[in-house]
Amino acid sequence: PHPPPLLLAYLLLERAPRHRADGSIQEVNVSPCPTQPCLLHKGTSYSINVTFASKIESQGSKARVYGEMLHVDIPFPIPEPDGCKSGIQCPIQKGHSYSYLNKLPVKSEYPSIKLIVKWELVDDQDQMLFCWKIPVQITS
Repeated sequence: PHPPPLLLAYLLLERAPRHRADGSIQEVNVSPCPTQPCLLHKGTSYSINVTFASKIESQGSKARVYGEMLHVDIPFPIPEPDGCKSGIQCPIQKGHSYSYLNKLPVKSEYPSIKLIVKWELVDDQDQMLFCWKIPVQITS
């Protein structure tokens, strides 16, 4: 039997190492994404759900999403970068767990390529609350 997609995404999750995180990820779910790399179809929107615990207090939070190719980060625009409008009850409190919910729209003009999607959430001091990466394949 195959492991459930949620578990698969979590097991293959790679934490971005360049920053000390002010939160700890408990679970990441990209849907629909039954196997990795995630097949992202152009013109489709994908659901992102990250459960994390905060180690700090913050008035707000902001998401930054990148496509990583050849170790270069290309900003990937998302419709709602404000974490407080994405399921997180702000202000963020130390020791509390939050569910961050967002959408990843795959535009039809994107090239058909393999890349790594890197998703960061930063606090109001620009410190990392969480960062995770997932390999994807953009397809028609």
